[in-house]
Parts: sequence; structure tokens; C-alpha cells
Amino acid sequence: MKSKEYKKFEQLVQRMDPQSKLFRTWELKGGVSAQVTALEMMRPDGQTKKVIVRRHGEVDLKQKPHVAAYEFKLLKMLKSEGLPTPTPCHLDSSGKIFSTPTLVIEFIEGQTEFAPVHFPDYMRQLTTHLTNIHRVDVSKVDVSFLPSQEEIVAEMMAKRPEYVDESSDEGRIRDILESRPLPQRNQSVLLHGDFWPGNTLWKKGRLVAVIDWEDAVFGDPLADVANGRLEILWAFGVDAMNDFTQQYQFRMTTIDFANLPYWDLFVALRSASKISEWGLDESTERKMREKHQLFVNQAIEKLNVR
Repeated sequence: MKSKEYKKFEQLVQRMDPQSKLFRTWELKGGVSAQVTALEMMRPDGQTKKVIVRRHGEVDLKQKPHVAAYEFKLLKMLKSEGLPTPTPCHLDSSGKIFSTPTLVIEFIEGQTEFAPVHFPDYMRQLTTHLTNIHRVDVSKVDVSFLPSQEEIVAEMMAKRPEYVDESSDEGRIRDILESRPLPQRNQSVLLHGDFWPGNTLWKKGRLVAVIDWEDAVFGDPLADVANGRLEILWAFGVDAMNDFTQQYQFRMTTIDFANLPYWDLFVALRSASKISEWGLDESTERKMREKHQLFVNQAIEKLNVR
């Protein structure tokens, strides 16, 4: 007997392609901000097609009510620019099938990679794809619908939360960032917003897609670099973090990196109070906190503040 949700997916398939029928569905793990389901459809000639259905949660929709529509529009633009991203297939904002906006995108064969065989090539591909994102000519494409990184920073720094996680140096970081505005010395570019190895798909040693664009914003490229630095530190260590940074600097010679320590602190602040919420085992959480502390300390040392 078909479940109610399965029948809704059947309706969605009929709306996308009346000639196709739903063959099977399966949930994909790893999504935090959205519920992600894979569908396989079958056409009358026996050909099959896989797609991904993304349904954002209440928290995400409350903060960004148009996130599905914006991601659909952004993915169309990114494909036109030749970037390796999923093709957007369908957007249903009617609420007639699912109660929340539903984004359907191409299913790309690949997987996340945290144990690459050829690590130098892995890092080269990561940095190359990030620079390609930042090199999108925003004077020729419309990114006006994207949030401003500057506004996000201002909102985050406007008011201290009631609870400050001192175990992650949250208070110390806020003291530094609140004492001076987060400076921007670079032209604003398209930012992925959450660039890290977990948002890339690989196949046979090649990066085939950069995924999960719901946090895309318009702002200083150093924000993406700092996020990548912390995530790579957590995943692969200090040497990999430094290699990622140096390769990006080599490719982006027009970028001013003087304020990277400020962006490091902002990224560290964003994750400071969340580490305990990620459901990690005790050993993993301890190691992540140690690396987070190292990341904060190196930024403060470069800023020469106490």
C-alpha cells in the first residue's frame, strides 16, 4: 500500500512530466536545512531518470521564505556560466502537493570524498572550483535577489545572545569583532556561503558538482575562503588548511587578504555555539573543539590583539 507521501511524489512527477511514472524513492542522508529525497522516474520507452527533491525546514523558511525560488533561479544562472552544479528541473511553490516549496534538481552520480587517493590534486580541484565561483562576472548576471553578506554580519553582531559559549571562545571573539566593524577591502562577488568538502561531489577522482546553494550570498570572497579554511582544518589538518589558502591566493592575485583573520573569527563565531548540537561522539567533538581553538588563536595572533 502506497503511503501518503509516496502518492504526493507521484503527483509531483506527473506535474513535471506527465509521460513518466514514479518508479522508486529513497531518502538521502546528510541534509541539515532541508529534507532530501531521491526519485527515480520511468518513461514509456523504459528509460529512467533520477532527480533530487529538496524541501526546506521551518527554521530555514522562517529566515529565508523564498529560499527554494532563489536557489532555483541561482542554479539556472550557475549552469549558464558553465559551473558544475545540479541542473534545476522544477519548482513547486503552490503548496498543493507539499505544504512547503519544493525544489527538484538533477541527480548527479557522485559522492563526498574525505579520503582522497591523490590529495594534492584533490586540493587543487577544490581551490580551482572556488575561484571559478568567485570569478563569475556579477556585472553580467543578476544576483540582486541574493542576501548581502554585509547585512548578515551586521545582524549577527547586533545583539549578543543570552548564552555565550565560553568553551569555544565565543565571548572573546565577539569582543574583538564588536570593537570594530568587519572590514571589506574587496569587491563583492558571488559566494557559495557554505563551501566545504561536504558540499562537493566526486567521481573517479574528479570534482563533478558543487551542491547545496541555499546559503549563497553576495559579499567579500574572504568569507568563503575562511569557511573553507576552518572546514578543511577540521577534516584534514593545519597543513591542508594552509595549502588551500596558498593555492587560492596564487590563483586570485587581485584579492586583498589583509582582513582574512577577521573573517576567520567571524566563521569561528558562527560555529562556536553549534558544535555541541551536531550530535558528535565525545572524541570527535573534543578534537573539533581543539582545532576550533587553534583556528581562533591563529587569527587573534595575526591581528595582534589581546
